[in-house]
Amino acid sequence: MGQTHIRLGELDITVTFKAVKNVHLSVHPPAGNVTLVAPTGTRLEVARAYAISKLRWIRQQQTQLLAQAREVPRQFVTRESHYIWGRRYLLTVVERDAPPVVKMDHRRITLNVRPGADAGRREAIYQRWQRSLLHETIPPLIAHWERRIGVKVEGYFLQRMKTKWGSCNHLRAHIRLNTELVKKPRDLLEYVIVHEMIHLIEPTHNERFIALLDQHYPAWREARAELNALPLWQAV
Repeated sequence: MGQTHIRLGELDITVTFKAVKNVHLSVHPPAGNVTLVAPTGTRLEVARAYAISKLRWIRQQQTQLLAQAREVPRQFVTRESHYIWGRRYLLTVVERDAPPVVKMDHRRITLNVRPGADAGRREAIYQRWQRSLLHETIPPLIAHWERRIGVKVEGYFLQRMKTKWGSCNHLRAHIRLNTELVKKPRDLLEYVIVHEMIHLIEPTHNERFIALLDQHYPAWREARAELNALPLWQAV
């Protein structure tokens, strides 16, 4: 697998050559980074011509992404808003000399920390709790869709990603999911899981992949549109 770059004015496109059948062009949130995957042996001039033919589409996608709302960086203080599974909760921070713990009821998230814990420490405790929610939710979804799709996921991994909601290593049968999905409605997490699991059958976003997604998750276009319309995580 080889990688290079195409420069079209101010636009930089990362080009990867690997064993695929078709060219695939993607514009990734949040910043609108552009990647192009082409079959091994494709001449760079051919890849460049393809990218030029898609310039209008690329600009449209980037404009939509840049107009998308960004989350305000959180300070992890009392009465701050946080989202879990698409619902808004108010945070209450309690300092006490006991092991840190996070609890959630129907309207509030309570973050118990040791006295003097700074924002970085509070965030680390909170993110560990978020990951625990994902680890509770993801395995049953994978098991359900393994039976539906007829594939086997050998492992999944969580990662806080800026440009993707998920990814798939079809050779190892591993999927990787963005930890930010814990903030979104559960059905959007499910859509991303199904999307990545179908890559175990078809690694590229070609017509076969779209047909499989239509077959197994007919509402995927609506889910994708909703996911991409929700606020994006913004690093401090």
